[in-house]
Amino acid sequence: MRAVLTRVSSARVTVEGKTTGEIGRGFLILLGVGPEDTEESCEKLCKKLLSLRIFTDEAGKMNLGLEDVGGEVLVVSQFTLYGSCKKGRRPDFFGAAGPEKAQALYEHFLRCCRALGYPPRHGVFGAHMEVSSVNDGPVTLIVDTEEL
Repeated sequence: MRAVLTRVSSARVTVEGKTTGEIGRGFLILLGVGPEDTEESCEKLCKKLLSLRIFTDEAGKMNLGLEDVGGEVLVVSQFTLYGSCKKGRRPDFFGAAGPEKAQALYEHFLRCCRALGYPPRHGVFGAHMEVSSVNDGPVTLIVDTEEL
């Protein structure tokens, strides 16, 4: 699995003009699923992301986590994280998991967030979504389960 995590002051996802998820301070997580991913790798990624200490303390050091700041989580499915731009000018997405597997693991990730105490706001799997965010810092990290 691949995730792009951004520390945000606020973030929102809308589908067909309706807000499906909105948060204040917290993490915006764009989540991609690969063909080799499992529930185990999903759980590992979720625990890693939600335990990151990337909020600044009174000394200006990134030393605080979601729990410390009362942060929230917004998760958006993003198969394009597995896009390849190696050939031509149009990316291919053959590296992404198929929709059935991807949706199952995306939903498992949402359950993992809940189980860890962060009920996630989220988009709609497979829908055309508009995502807006106010990046804080900006602080953006790319995390891949192959590197954990």
